Amino acid sequence: MSFPVFNYFYPRLLFFLPLAMGASINKNNNNNNNNNNNNNNKMCRNLTNEPISYRNNTDDWYSRYPQCLGYRQSPIAIFRHKSIDIVVPPILFGLYDIPMSEPIVLHNSGHTVQFQMPKTVLGERPFITGGILEDTYVVEQTHFHWGSATRKGSEHMLNGHRYDMEMHIVHHNGKYANVNTARNFENGIAVIAVLFKIVKMRDIGYAGLDVIYKNLKGVQLANTSVTAGEIISLGSLLGSVDRNDFYTYRGSLTTPPCSEAVTWIVFANILPISYSDVSFLHRRLHLLRSLLISILFPFK
Repeated sequence: MSFPVFNYFYPRLLFFLPLAMGASINKNNNNNNNNNNNNNNKMCRNLTNEPISYRNNTDDWYSRYPQCLGYRQSPIAIFRHKSIDIVVPPILFGLYDIPMSEPIVLHNSGHTVQFQMPKTVLGERPFITGGILEDTYVVEQTHFHWGSATRKGSEHMLNGHRYDMEMHIVHHNGKYANVNTARNFENGIAVIAVLFKIVKMRDIGYAGLDVIYKNLKGVQLANTSVTAGEIISLGSLLGSVDRNDFYTYRGSLTTPPCSEAVTWIVFANILPISYSDVSFLHRRLHLLRSLLISILFPFK
């Protein structure tokens, strides 16, 4: 007798269980572990790994990039009740709150808006290490995914919800020269994902994001770049997010070559953004394949 659900999930569990860790300390839980580890992370892990995507033309990927049909493909739908909680030491966000040595250069790649990470004023790039990470991962670039005024734009889903925008901070393992090299290794890349929800409030105040919003007019067209006029720190993009509250799983790049080399760290906190802040993304930013409007990717 065949059990399709079991046949689908069993090979995935082989990957999941060694890293079955998950999100945030539950401040309403009075057990001894929480009382003794308020400075630690309790991380969660989705055991369904249901793939979703904003992409419209994935059929061509499968023939050209066979790994896009792998069992550890991202993004996924994350559910709190299907995750496993454990306590681990906190991740160190090294140099995240140190100002950069020069302004960022925003670039419209035709697929997203991104910037390469400059060094900080201390002469090194920000990095993350500790917690679930066995190595040190150095920030390489940051980019964004968004939708339209009527469609949500996040790649990951959290507890059944898709959100308005998702920011990815991409790190490569310090053992390797860059992301292009690191993607060939299982431990090569770590990506921090931050989800945003549009709210009615104004002047929410993320200093780093405000600088990016101000400069979007300079990258309205694909393959254009603009240098921001202000110095920021990487941490200023994160607002008040709880850096010790996240989900994690081993997955892949979300675009070809779909390398299964990524440790994903998805913050559990959803950050608010005002519509006025993202309206320019919705109305005026032109990409080679139009707006990054999210559509459900068929479950495998």
